[in-house]
Amino acid sequence: MDNASTVFPHKIHWESDGTSRIPFMAYTGADQHRKELERFFYRKHWCYVGLEAEIPNPGDFKRTVVGERSVIMVRDADGGINVVENVCAHRGMQFCRERHGNRKDSGFTCPYHQWNYSLQGDLQGVPFRRGVRQDGKVNGGMPADFKTAEHGLTRLRVAARGGVVFASFDPDIESLEDFMGPTILGYFDRLFNGRKLTILGYNRQRIPGNWKLMQENIKDPYHPGLLHTWFVTFGLWRADNKSELKMDAHHRHAAMISTRGASGKAGQVTQVSSFKESMQLNDPRFLDIMPEPWWGGPTAVMMTLFPSVILQQQVNSVSTRHIQPNGNGSFDFVWTHFGFEDDTGEMTQRRLRQANLFGPAGFVSADDGEVIELSQKGFEQKPYHRTLAELGGREVGDTDHMVTETLIRGMYEYWRREMED
Repeated sequence: MDNASTVFPHKIHWESDGTSRIPFMAYTGADQHRKELERFFYRKHWCYVGLEAEIPNPGDFKRTVVGERSVIMVRDADGGINVVENVCAHRGMQFCRERHGNRKDSGFTCPYHQWNYSLQGDLQGVPFRRGVRQDGKVNGGMPADFKTAEHGLTRLRVAARGGVVFASFDPDIESLEDFMGPTILGYFDRLFNGRKLTILGYNRQRIPGNWKLMQENIKDPYHPGLLHTWFVTFGLWRADNKSELKMDAHHRHAAMISTRGASGKAGQVTQVSSFKESMQLNDPRFLDIMPEPWWGGPTAVMMTLFPSVILQQQVNSVSTRHIQPNGNGSFDFVWTHFGFEDDTGEMTQRRLRQANLFGPAGFVSADDGEVIELSQKGFEQKPYHRTLAELGGREVGDTDHMVTETLIRGMYEYWRREMED
């Protein structure tokens, strides 16, 4: 296995039928990445595109992506939400360049030849469609059988729940509720329980690693109490907290559920090098945590909806984290921090302060971006090797503790089924 001259196979080689040893080649290779995009982002899966609160008014739009395809989420004049592909039906140009804006009065116009589309994606204007009259005759124009109804933008299926918007290129996709499954849907509804959302801000970063590594990172309860000094020292997330790990029936989605313990000394955590007993905050308001009625016990629930989004509730900080692949060795990671319309001004400030734990330069999350980059470098250096995900055994199933990598094994169980047929 360690011979650098090894000729590795075209097909990924797994050591067994299980998924506790994941080949490094699962994270490398352009052809495999294109297959992943087709299998996971463009077929059979709902992908996150945004929050309804980002487009509150008719004509408001947000440019985002599904997989690596540019799409636009837009609210039409009747209040409906549409998602259309950002590719002009004429010559294929990505016509929308702004990240956010409003097109209530004009619809979308491609700057190349000024084909114009409605907020639903219907073609409604073609310059010189009937030609130009010159010297007593009509020159040019579209063919007589040209029909605008046949040349609109590609429209995606749309599903919204609790203020969160998902889209799919697959016209035959199952319902969003069936896609999540009852267990994960329950935790989704806990966070998005019908209260109107408000947008607090965004973070955006590009991480030089395979997109699956961020799904793994939030399915990995092993590392938070070891890598993150903040978590283990201040008791926000560590191995001795009361916790549960739950998956959907396909093992693709997951929820890590934890209840904050006491900070300071506590059993085994004092043996962890990232535990800093003497660490103090210059501004204690970062840990000014206020229990909220909708928590129902847990102080943190981290949900991974495969393949595209992480839904975060870490104490009073709540956000979505959108995974946007950019080739097999890179992805953009977009954080949308939000609150609720009925939040007090004090609670909004609390959410904003605690958001500093997360994001590209967050006191916690900066660590994750760095280890993902270094992992990707290792995979590309030694592509014939494999990772080990055997903490807690080799089986896949829900647990009532965090000392396990079962959620990672579960995700790759699903990944193998979908990729190897």
